[in-house]
Amino acid sequence: MLQLKYLGGYPEELLGRVRELIEQERLGEMLARKYAEAHEVRTDRALYDYCCELKQRFMRNAEPLSKVAYDNRLQVIRHALGTHTAVSRVQGGRLKAKREIRIASVFREAPADFLRMIVVHELAHLKEKAHDKAFYQLCTHMAPDYHQLEFDLRLWLTQQELAGRTLEP
Repeated sequence: MLQLKYLGGYPEELLGRVRELIEQERLGEMLARKYAEAHEVRTDRALYDYCCELKQRFMRNAEPLSKVAYDNRLQVIRHALGTHTAVSRVQGGRLKAKREIRIASVFREAPADFLRMIVVHELAHLKEKAHDKAFYQLCTHMAPDYHQLEFDLRLWLTQQELAGRTLEP
């Protein structure tokens, strides 16, 4: 039986339908039709601007971002599609926090909706640290189709691996 490592936790009935699409070699075609729109966010600067635009639109009161970048060291296999960090330093008598978001390099070539989904996910971590109800409510506030995008992204990662495209740096 085909191991679907990106789809752990989903119901067996759904996984059966995914396996059918894979066996019929229709998964890639279905995803390509559904997510045909590419994005132009290729550089770290463009990614920073993209993140700041979404942040400004939905999370005006959140702490500012000091850095946003594509990171080819993030390993998709270890479930790291993006990371967020907050580094606190003492400057004079003040505590200053720098917030960074790093997005796996595989998203340079991913469909536009998947880049939006991963950026929304990492932005939500600025306010909500845990993957709890409040976190997912914030994600769906920024991207109403968040849950479908997350599932389809997992399908896309599965398809990339089946097609022999490396997801590791």
